[in-house]
Amino acid sequence: MSMDTPPASLRLDKWLWSARFFKTRSLAAQAVEGGRVRLNGARVKPAKEVKVGDDMEIHIGELEWVIEVRALSAQRGPAVVARRLYEEREESQARRQVMLEARKAMPEPAFGLRGRPTKRDRRMLRRITGE
Repeated sequence: MSMDTPPASLRLDKWLWSARFFKTRSLAAQAVEGGRVRLNGARVKPAKEVKVGDDMEIHIGELEWVIEVRALSAQRGPAVVARRLYEEREESQARRQVMLEARKAMPEPAFGLRGRPTKRDRRMLRRITGE
C-alpha cells in the first residue's frame, strides 16, 4: 500500500482522533471503552476496524453526534479536512443545536459567587452552624 492511497479500514480510536472528535487517541480509546461511542449500533473496542459507510453515535458530555463515515484518514489534519471524513445526520445536527442554544440561555455558573465571605458573613455563618 502506498502512502497516498487511503486505507480500506482503520482502528476506531485512530479515526476518532483524526476526525477531531478527541484531542488524543488515548482519550478516544477511553471514550470507546466507556461506551460513549457506538459503531453500527453496537458497543465495540477501540481496535475495531472502521470502514467507509459505517454508522456511528458519539457522546461527548451532553452533546451527541450521529454520523456516517465518509472517508478514512490515519493522519490528523486541519478541521476543514477532518469535517470531510464524516457526514452528520440532520436530526443529530438539529438536536445538538438545540442543546447549544439551551446552554447559552442558562446563567453563568459563577454568577452569584462573590469570593471570600466578609466578616459579617462569617458571623452569620457561625450563628447558623453554632460554632
